[in-house]
Amino acid sequence: MTTDTAASQALRLSATSFPAALPGVALPAYERDKVEIGVVHFGPGAFHRAHQAFYFDQLLAQDPRWGICAVSLKSPGVRDALSPQDGLYTLAQLDHDTSFRIIGSILEVLVAPQDPEAVFARLAAPQTRVVTLTVTEKGYTLTGEGKLDTAHPDIVHDLAEPGRPVSAVGYIVEGLRRRFAAGLPPYAVVACDNLADNGWRLKAATVAFAQAVDPALASWIEANAAFPRTMVDSITPATDDALRARVQAATGLADAWPIQREAFTQWVVEDVLGDGAPDLASVGVTLTDDVRGFERAKLRLLNGVHSTLAYAGLLKGHETVFEAVGDPALEALARDLMVQNIIPTLTAPRGLDLAAYAEAILDRFRNPEIRHFLSQIAWDGSQKLPFRILGTVKDALDSGRSVERLAVPIAAWFHFLKTRAAEGAAVTDPLADRLLAVVQALPGDAKGDVAAFLAVEAVFPAELAGDARFVAAVEKAYGELS
Repeated sequence: MTTDTAASQALRLSATSFPAALPGVALPAYERDKVEIGVVHFGPGAFHRAHQAFYFDQLLAQDPRWGICAVSLKSPGVRDALSPQDGLYTLAQLDHDTSFRIIGSILEVLVAPQDPEAVFARLAAPQTRVVTLTVTEKGYTLTGEGKLDTAHPDIVHDLAEPGRPVSAVGYIVEGLRRRFAAGLPPYAVVACDNLADNGWRLKAATVAFAQAVDPALASWIEANAAFPRTMVDSITPATDDALRARVQAATGLADAWPIQREAFTQWVVEDVLGDGAPDLASVGVTLTDDVRGFERAKLRLLNGVHSTLAYAGLLKGHETVFEAVGDPALEALARDLMVQNIIPTLTAPRGLDLAAYAEAILDRFRNPEIRHFLSQIAWDGSQKLPFRILGTVKDALDSGRSVERLAVPIAAWFHFLKTRAAEGAAVTDPLADRLLAVVQALPGDAKGDVAAFLAVEAVFPAELAGDARFVAAVEKAYGELS
């Protein structure tokens, strides 16, 4: 927290002070003392407070049943910052014109290791109908194959002592067990982390854990509990003292932990929540039977073009996405890649206009308030490119379409690796040692260099690396980028 004198003298954001916020600040459009807690959320970090809590904050204006109990599985930091503020915090929405909104949907913050029974009481309460999670991929305690990792220390502990869990899965199962014993319906469990088929994987892990505890409980969960797949998207930069000072100037109130994100936000939820669920569609959430279609569009259009701008932009000396997309040649590359090469490989799910989505992505990239560093996007290319670019390449080749433009990010990645090696800089990638060894042995001509890189089978399947059309396109792009 800032120690600036002005900040220390400012009125602290709280339930009594928020009505005194400066004009132009959006305030909760409901009476917080009439709100019920109907949602338990595990992992109340920045993304949750910028995303799911924002949607529920809007929903509370028309339905007071969906206040949030936020549960931290480890650190008390969020509780210690927000409890003196009665759970209130400021959301700065960064765009060409930044706006500020005080969010009031979090009514309670619990720290699970310190008060597990309070968490169980919320999970078992009849009015709790939804449990959401943002615990990062590792928080799901899954194996590489996507199954419950029964060797994970947290799961070993929780299976031995299911009434005193430490994992998210352990808490979910114990909460469901108590509801089962009380004759209550299960809550819906909504995973909100960027994990393919997140809801399905979490359901399988939950059922597997429950099976080890009580087979009857596992059968009940399998038959009755909803675990929708989801997709979430919004860039949420970290909070710093500069944001605290900016929020105080804009609101007139001191906020220990404000949050910032781009104005764009997206939440796609599989439409299986059933009767009695919150009306998320009324506040802009997309309910669909094709989450994979949205995931595929995001992966190829947003993430694929992000990687393209990262590698091609770094070669031209740019630092951020904003700078790169401000380069006319790179903006044209990004647009042409989306319109002419990526969209033809996609089938639009109902409710998604791919051309409009592509333009919205470019508009997001032009946001001057978001400093998204190309060097960070460039990390882990060996893991990202097969999903972000190579799938599109394969579909294009299978359809007999040109892959010349799609070869540019691949060739630019090769040059990025060469540049990092020449500078003696670290390469952040699980295959860094292998890739740097390839760079050290490059023959120095486009044909030989490309052949050496394409021989890394952990990135390039043999079928693709041996396709003459792809090889020729990468060689051409590699030579032009030299």
